[in-house]
Amino acid sequence: MSNELPDYYFRIRENGAAVFRVGTENRQRRIDLDQIAVVNVRSGDIKPHGNTELTDDDTRAIRKWMRDRQDTLAQREVDDILRAVDHMNLTAQWVQSRATEEQLDAVTDQLLLAMHDLRTILVRKKADRLIQK
Repeated sequence: MSNELPDYYFRIRENGAAVFRVGTENRQRRIDLDQIAVVNVRSGDIKPHGNTELTDDDTRAIRKWMRDRQDTLAQREVDDILRAVDHMNLTAQWVQSRATEEQLDAVTDQLLLAMHDLRTILVRKKADRLIQK
């Protein structure tokens, strides 16, 4: 852990974060977290907490965090999809080599419908991209 604390702490929430100003300027050298805002990454909203008035530095730091967070979430989304591809391959291997008839009965219809839905959307999107070129 570094000796210097950041100026802000972002407590991740479902669609964003609660933003805290980090303070150590007190007699006990205790870390104080004062909530200054709530942000929504999807909508871009920044709502000051209580009677807090955000400074320009606060707003710049929050906006930078929001951009960085959006980048991180976009990277994770693609990684999740690539993991799904791996999982589909593992599923195919399981079906071919180890699945019992009872297990197949339990999953076949759901898998077929989900794969059909995904294939339909992928083919349509691919055709749209080819037409646009």
